[in-house]
Amino acid sequence: MRSRTSTWFETKIRYEKMMDDGMQKKVTEQYVVDALSFTEAESAIIEEMSSYISGEMKITDIKPASYGEVFFSDIDSDDKWYKAKLQFITIDEKSEKEKRSNVYYLVQAASLPGAVKHVDEVMGSTMIDYVIASIVETQVMDVFEHHAPNAPKKKEERNDVPEYEEQPASQPSDQVPEPEN
Repeated sequence: MRSRTSTWFETKIRYEKMMDDGMQKKVTEQYVVDALSFTEAESAIIEEMSSYISGEMKITDIKPASYGEVFFSDIDSDDKWYKAKLQFITIDEKSEKEKRSNVYYLVQAASLPGAVKHVDEVMGSTMIDYVIASIVETQVMDVFEHHAPNAPKKKEERNDVPEYEEQPASQPSDQVPEPEN
């Protein structure tokens, strides 16, 4: 399991999909993308889906996700996405009452028990007291992470020293050059 914290957007895309029986059918599918803005989310989903869709596609919905962290599974059979609502339990120092704050996660798993297992696996390594308030299967088909383009190559360092102040590479700076004959 690995987790990734980011700004996630839930997107819905409508297109004609080739069904198993060879018929074309209009479908609307939900995907999650890692983006900083609505515009970037739209661009990301179009870029990701354009290799899978041959015809026309339409983005029908984009909204910020209620979760900020996604738990990715390394197991191939984990092909569903579950939205987990966890309640973090803290004690208010003044009133000494238990306080619960809700936090949402998206979890990749094959089944509901698998999603619970994955949440416990990730959260078990933390010191936070929590309760799983709910886990529901979502209609999310896939999650696309943002991959930064390759880092630009480092530019050569500019030498801002005037030529008359530069020292020749072969001479140490504390020696005076001997006159040539």
